Amino acid sequence: MAIFEELTKKAKDLAGVASEKAKDIAEVAAEKAKNASETAKTKMAIATEQREVEKNYKAIGEWFVSEFEGEVPDAVKDVVAAINASKAKIAELSTKAEEAVEETVEKVVEAAEEIPELKTCPVCGAVSNSKFCPDCGAPMDAKEE
Repeated sequence: MAIFEELTKKAKDLAGVASEKAKDIAEVAAEKAKNASETAKTKMAIATEQREVEKNYKAIGEWFVSEFEGEVPDAVKDVVAAINASKAKIAELSTKAEEAVEETVEKVVEAAEEIPELKTCPVCGAVSNSKFCPDCGAPMDAKEE
């Protein structure tokens, strides 16, 4: 019986050690998760501030170009020229897009004009554009007698 008591005691000791190790591992995992969360929040805050800086630089640039419209310094002439070229390209593409929409509308209107006229069946009153009534089979051109 002493062997069983000794084995039980050793099993309890090992279970206690395992329990302590599991607690330690859980604490480390929780700490790592907390650190990862804090790191993600910090990176998000940095990205937000970077977007704010870029927005403000853009505002400064737009003001500068509008303020010195005809007298742009040589240092930024190439950049201003590139911006103006891009604006011209945007205008050109917008015009093309509008023309494409107009062309599509015209094609739809033309296609609608090509749809055969609907006729009313003289026998049952159904409406169709076919030669024979889809409901009763009577010729659509026939006159009711």
